[in-house]
Amino acid sequence: MHTRHYLFPVIAVLIWAINTIVSKMAVGVIDPAAISFYRWLLAGVLLALVFARPVWKQRDVVKPYLGKLFVLGMLGMVMYQCLAYIAAQTTTATNMGILASLMPLLAVGLSVLLLGEAPTVGGVFGGLVSLLGLGYLLSHGNPAALIAHGAAVGDGLMLLACLSYAGYGVLLKRWKIPLNNWHSLLIQVWCAVPVLFVYYLSQSAPPVTGAGLPLVLFAGIPASVIAPFLWMHGLAKLGPSRATTLMNLLPVFTVLIAMLFLGETLHSYDVIGGGVTLLGVVMVQYLKRPLRRATA
Repeated sequence: MHTRHYLFPVIAVLIWAINTIVSKMAVGVIDPAAISFYRWLLAGVLLALVFARPVWKQRDVVKPYLGKLFVLGMLGMVMYQCLAYIAAQTTTATNMGILASLMPLLAVGLSVLLLGEAPTVGGVFGGLVSLLGLGYLLSHGNPAALIAHGAAVGDGLMLLACLSYAGYGVLLKRWKIPLNNWHSLLIQVWCAVPVLFVYYLSQSAPPVTGAGLPLVLFAGIPASVIAPFLWMHGLAKLGPSRATTLMNLLPVFTVLIAMLFLGETLHSYDVIGGGVTLLGVVMVQYLKRPLRRATA
C-alpha cells in the first residue's frame, strides 16, 4: 500500500479538525444560522457547477430516493452542522474534537439497533470504556459533579450532533442509494439549503461581516468540497477499514490546533478522559468478534 494514499484521508481529517476550530472562531463573529446557510449554499453552487448535468440526466433514478436523500440532508447538513455551531458557543474546541471521535462508536450502536447487526466484543466493552472516559472528561475529572450538575449545554449539543451524523452514516449504509457519491451529496445539499434558509430567516437573516467571510469560505470550500474529495479518494485506495481508523487523528489534530491558535489549555482530565475515550473507539474498530460467540 503506497504511503501517498494515506496522505489524502489524513489531509481530509486535518481540514475537518481545522473546521472545528473555525466553528469555535465563529462565536461572536457570525451567527450559527448564517454560517450554516451560506456554507452549504456555497458548497451546493460549486457542486452543481460540476455535477448538475449528470444528476439531471439521472432524474428518473433519483426520484424514488428523494425522500431518503432529504432525510440524509437533514441529518448530515442541517442537524449536525447547526448543532455543532451552536455547541461551540458554550464548549471548547478541545471537547468538540474529542466528542467527534465518538462517531464510530455511536454508529456501531445505531447499527445494532437499526440494522440488526450482532453486537461485537469491541462494541460492548469499547463502548463502556469510552463512556468512562467521556464521563471523566465532561466532569473535568470529578464524576460526582457530573452526576450532581450534569454536563455543559455545549457538550450535550455536540454529543447530539455526533449522534445525528452517526445516524447519517448508518442510514447511508442501510439504504444503498444507487447514485455516485458526488451526485448523492449534491442532492442532499440542495435538500438541506431550503431548510437552512428558513432557519436563517427565522433568526432575522443575520449578516455576514468581513470577519465572518473567511470562516464561511473555509467551511464552504475546503471543509465541504475538498475534504470529501480527499476522503473518498482515500476510501477508494485504502478501503473503509484503514481509512476509518485515520479518523482517530481528528481529536489529536483538533486539540493541537486549539492549543496553538485559540490558546486553549490542555488539562490532565482532557488527556486522561480523551485518551480513555479514544481507547474505547479503537477497541470498537479492532475487536469485531461477535459477542455471542465470544461468550459461548
